Amino acid sequence: MPIVPFDSLPDSSRIWVFGSDRPVTGGAAERLLGEVDQFLDEWRAHGEPLRCGRLWADNRFLVVGLDQSTANASGCSIDGLFRRLQQLERTIDAQLVGGGRVYYRDHSGTAQCAAREDFDALVASGEVGPDTAVFDTSITDLGEWRERFERPAKKTWVAELLAGSGHRPGGAGGTSSKPSA
Repeated sequence: MPIVPFDSLPDSSRIWVFGSDRPVTGGAAERLLGEVDQFLDEWRAHGEPLRCGRLWADNRFLVVGLDQSTANASGCSIDGLFRRLQQLERTIDAQLVGGGRVYYRDHSGTAQCAAREDFDALVASGEVGPDTAVFDTSITDLGEWRERFERPAKKTWVAELLAGSGHRPGGAGGTSSKPSA
């Protein structure tokens, strides 16, 4: 089954969000998306074609969606997607699979990536604060992604990192009671 436009997938679709540790543009982005499209066009679970689509956003985020109303991905088919992306990482010189990264918009509006251990320094420098837009790459449902993929830090799990930095996130519900690190 050929891939479908990402926007045509229903809110109930399962998604995987892969964030790159650096921007991927030009030929590297073309290579990545071409290889992903080829994989998705042939993606199957137990021999059944999967109705799926993908989105590339901010030169950093690959979102793969799967309409589960037609067929579910199996563990093996999901592993195949991850393996293919890990193979592509070498050719595009970027890491897509893996955790420990926080994604946010800088003051110019560009999507950025930082290691969690570097987050305190970003808060201290004023680069990141309660109103900084952050991205939640842990979302697994397309409806949730559409509603809350990008939100102010104070309304996400990143608020705990702000509190841990000694920054008081504020916003609805007051301030954090966590002690400063």
